[in-house]
Amino acid sequence: MKKYIVTTARKPNKTSENLAREIANKLELEFVERKDFSTNALKQIYQTENILIAKNNSLNLLTENGELFFHPSTAHLRIKNLRRGLSDRLIDATKIQLGMKILDCTLGLGSDAIVESFAVGKEGKVIALEKNPVLAELVRHGMKNFSADNQAVIDSMRRVEIITADYFDYLKSAAENSFDVVYFDPMFRHALNESSAIKPLRPVADKDPVSLEAIQEAKRVAKNFVVLKENSRSAEFARLGFEVAEGGKYSSVAFGVIKTLTFV
Repeated sequence: MKKYIVTTARKPNKTSENLAREIANKLELEFVERKDFSTNALKQIYQTENILIAKNNSLNLLTENGELFFHPSTAHLRIKNLRRGLSDRLIDATKIQLGMKILDCTLGLGSDAIVESFAVGKEGKVIALEKNPVLAELVRHGMKNFSADNQAVIDSMRRVEIITADYFDYLKSAAENSFDVVYFDPMFRHALNESSAIKPLRPVADKDPVSLEAIQEAKRVAKNFVVLKENSRSAEFARLGFEVAEGGKYSSVAFGVIKTLTFV
């Protein structure tokens, strides 16, 4: 069974058809004409699990759990709050400041990367890694083309550099102390009130646990902190050597921190 095919909406315009063909060629996937077939019919005809659909100038990925598309999601409100002088749990845990260089090892749909990009500003840099090339392209295209009424959100997402790579391979090739912070937000193996936006991500996301070897490489690469976001009751913090530094008693999510150098 094929993992992916690329198509358009049922009544495509030239823009969406060109986009679909371009993405299919870039990702080396099969482009199929939609005609009047339903997505269920296409899955049966082409024996595929997932369908990447070009709609005008956007990309949607249909998985067994629903339709996945890029949206800044909570990043919009979080950046608004940061501009008002309020705190953000991720920024509090990572101690991200203007001008820093951040390696986000688990892009997902990119909400955290956008907030990180806002926090480091135009003087800093956020590199976000995604192992799945289809998901990486969906988010990359979204961050490049999504329109919003908040210029700070637009500027932040446009500055994120997305690289299609396995984070362990990338960490092994990275120079020592080449980033201020290395951040992991792996897919929780036990979903916590999963939103309708995140649920379709689960079938195509990397669900492998973070390895001790990857953390050792992260500690070599990070100047200041290695940070892990996990279920607050997760045993991963203890297994991987993290100190839970940010996560309230009643919070379902916590941040674990490993200090690599004394942070001033």
